[in-house]
Amino acid sequence: MPVNHHPGGDPPPKNDPAKDRRGGRRPADRQRRSQAERSASTRRALLDAGRVLFAERGFAGAGQEEIVERAGVTRGALSHHFGTKQGLFLAVVQDVQSDVADLIGRAAMEGRDPMEQLRLGCLAFLDAAMDRSVGRIVLFDAPAVLGWQTWREIDAVHGLGLVTEALDHVMEAGLIETQPVQPLAHLLLAALNEAAMLVANAGDPAATRAAMGVTVERLLSRL
Repeated sequence: MPVNHHPGGDPPPKNDPAKDRRGGRRPADRQRRSQAERSASTRRALLDAGRVLFAERGFAGAGQEEIVERAGVTRGALSHHFGTKQGLFLAVVQDVQSDVADLIGRAAMEGRDPMEQLRLGCLAFLDAAMDRSVGRIVLFDAPAVLGWQTWREIDAVHGLGLVTEALDHVMEAGLIETQPVQPLAHLLLAALNEAAMLVANAGDPAATRAAMGVTVERLLSRL
C-alpha cells in the first residue's frame, strides 16, 4: 500500500517557472513571445516591400533605402534578417516561388484525373507568369542576380518536383506510356519556363498566354 507523505491528500503540484500564481504566462515569457511576433512582422514587411519594388523596378532599380522606408523599418532590420539586398531578393524569390507552387497545386486539384490535373497545373503556371512579381523577379532577374545554379536549385524544389510528381501519377494511371520520368520532367519544365517567359515579356500578355496555352495543351496531348 503506498504511503502518503503529505497529510491531507496528494502532494502539492510543482511550480511551473513559466507561469505566475494565477496560471498565466510570466512576463518574461510574454515578452519573448512579443519579440518573436515583432521579428516575424518586420521580416514579413521587408519581404512584402521587396516583392513590390523588385517587381516594379527590378533588382538593380530597387534601392535599400526605398525598401526599408516602404517596409517602415530600419536598414539595421534588413541587415539583421537578410544580410544584404541580395539576401532579401533570394528570400523574395523563394517566397514568390512558394506562392506559385500553391497556386498550381490548387488549380491541379480541380482536375478529374491525373492528366487533367497536370494540364490545369501547367496552365496555372502560364497564368502566374502574367503577374509582374513572377515574370520580373523569378523568370528574368533571379538567374542574373542569384546565378544560374542557385536559380536552378530553387526552381527544382518548387517546379521540377511538381512536374515530376504529376507525371508519375499520370503514368501510374496508365494515361501515358510508362517511361523514365526525370528526362521527361526536365524537358516539360524547360518548355513551360520558356512559354512563361514569352508570356511575361509580351507586349500583350493575355493574347500570348492564350496562344501558349493552346501550344502547351497540344504538347501534353502528345506525351
